[in-house]
Amino acid sequence: MVGGFPCKAGMERREVMGKNVTIYKEQAAALDKYADKDVKVLVVANLANMNALILKEYAPSIPAKNMTCLTRLDHNMALAQVGQRAGVPVINVKNVIIWGNHSSTHYPDVNHGVVKTPEGVEKPIREVINDDEWFNGVFIKTVQQRGAEIIKARKFSSALSAASAACNHVYNWLNGTQEGTWVSMGVFSDGSYGVPAGLIYSFPVTCKSGEWKIVQGLPIDDFLRPKMDATAAELVDEKNLADSIIKGT
Repeated sequence: MVGGFPCKAGMERREVMGKNVTIYKEQAAALDKYADKDVKVLVVANLANMNALILKEYAPSIPAKNMTCLTRLDHNMALAQVGQRAGVPVINVKNVIIWGNHSSTHYPDVNHGVVKTPEGVEKPIREVINDDEWFNGVFIKTVQQRGAEIIKARKFSSALSAASAACNHVYNWLNGTQEGTWVSMGVFSDGSYGVPAGLIYSFPVTCKSGEWKIVQGLPIDDFLRPKMDATAAELVDEKNLADSIIKGT
């Protein structure tokens, strides 16, 4: 689902939501009436998490697990930043995580990721790049603000990199993830990791036979916890705003 009112330079997220709530409520009605009930939906248009949630709520005949949104673009950017800093091809980096909303509040997490060194040995990312200042500063800012920087430069949001990420998302969803590897997808929260159930939130997932599954049991430290809670809180606020817009239309 790439159709939507685009986020332009200087626009607030709330302005974009006001226009897209109506669009996605109508799209949901069309899906509910005409689509195969096993259709798999990937929302790319922003506000991606909220647009996907609107589809889920207003297309009740389609399973919630089939409504997803794109955070693979952020995931790919995080992989690229780590690969560049470590001096290895991006294909040698895996298991970063994008937690939360596809916005400037999402959190790119490298605590569980690994890098395959030129010697062919897999090592934790933080062992290969022993630089907390970079991870907590430039790295986070680059991944979180990438979309805004592109809009500032182009006056429009990214296109080719988003298309590439959408292909990655769908490919893994349908064909599976490699053993020992996960990817980031915006999916329906079941309450995992203390995220309020019912939100569309980006989690680490593995995929098999056309189904995604949230990776469980990853330790969450005291630094990460408030970041995850803050992006969840933003999603709750956006859901409440979307509800109020819908009630007023």
